[in-house]
Amino acid sequence: MPDKNGTSRRQFIKATLCSGAGLTLAGAATEGLPPATETAAMPGRVPRRTLGATGESIPILLLGGGAGFDVKYSNVLHRAYDEGADYVDTALVYANGQSHRAVGSFIKQIGDRKRIWITTKGPSDGATVESYTRDLDTCLEQMETDYADLYFMHFVDDPKYLDPEYIQMGENLRKSKKTRFFGFSCHGSRIIEVMNKAAEAGGIDAIMFRYSFAKYGDLELNRTIDACKKAGIGLIAMKTQNSVPDDQKHVKEFRSKDFTLHQAKLKAVWADERIDAAVSHMDNTTKLAENIAAAKSPAQLSLGELNQLQRFATASASLSCQGCSHICEPLLGGGIKVAAPLRYLMYKECYGEAERAESLYRRLSAAQRDFERADCSAASAACPQGIDIARRLAEARRALSETA
Repeated sequence: MPDKNGTSRRQFIKATLCSGAGLTLAGAATEGLPPATETAAMPGRVPRRTLGATGESIPILLLGGGAGFDVKYSNVLHRAYDEGADYVDTALVYANGQSHRAVGSFIKQIGDRKRIWITTKGPSDGATVESYTRDLDTCLEQMETDYADLYFMHFVDDPKYLDPEYIQMGENLRKSKKTRFFGFSCHGSRIIEVMNKAAEAGGIDAIMFRYSFAKYGDLELNRTIDACKKAGIGLIAMKTQNSVPDDQKHVKEFRSKDFTLHQAKLKAVWADERIDAAVSHMDNTTKLAENIAAAKSPAQLSLGELNQLQRFATASASLSCQGCSHICEPLLGGGIKVAAPLRYLMYKECYGEAERAESLYRRLSAAQRDFERADCSAASAACPQGIDIARRLAEARRALSETA
């Protein structure tokens, strides 16, 4: 469908990839690929797209359950459902099981399990076929349901999880009817390597991965997205906000008659026809309403608005860790962590999740937190985002635990 300026989404995304300071043409980003399949949504509800080759219709806006929901009655879950955002993304590790229990309560309240899509995830630390299988049973037990619509191996950052034994596990889980579909989430340092292997291995129905407006000009990532799209893998974007602690300053600088900066970031992801949906952290009805409005709006971003986003990405790059720990952490040595503490700092600075961030930071060992025993200059020089690693790690320590 043409947008308000008479430009199709396909033309729009091609123009976007060629415009703005610092952008590079993303090769065959949309050429030769099957068009995104828009599926009918009821008037006034969140639009829908088809998830990869599954044939399943899902809303373009998915409700992230990382912060958990009210177990007795969640206004967020009910409001999202009423608006057509009938897809909840949860995980075994979310809110110590509260997210699962709230979803279980919600199923009972709407009275029909088939009316909601549930994606859940098993943890990845030291995961095996046996532990993933066992974790799915635990997930289903906590939600008091017989099946998940989609089961993800969580936070996959090693291509070994695409080896035949894991692909066969996914097939076995589908055959057991404990999950309808199978895939993984990834937002660590080896996204491209892992996703490329998934496109070659087969057996993966969907991938949830880090993707935002700031990645439009990443040629290598675009080629990887193309490969997954051609393989029929459903693609779900997460971390779409490219969050940094000084967002408020840039919100004031963003000029649009249609969208807030937060909404524009989502619209930029949806403009990419290869992306089937975006998952968003919405822990209150105010955030939910803002995101719902963006999803339902027929207006598309102008090239001027995209250029503003690119300027934001450039200005905020040094505060936005992209999780590429394979670049910086080997230069520090000694097991010192960079990506994890900076991600936890983001939870507090950008999401307001102080308790969660501090708890996660305390789980890091003293050696993993002890950045001062290393010279961080080489790691900072190698960082694609230009992050002053020593400074940001010091900020993480001050913000998350003075005595950890």
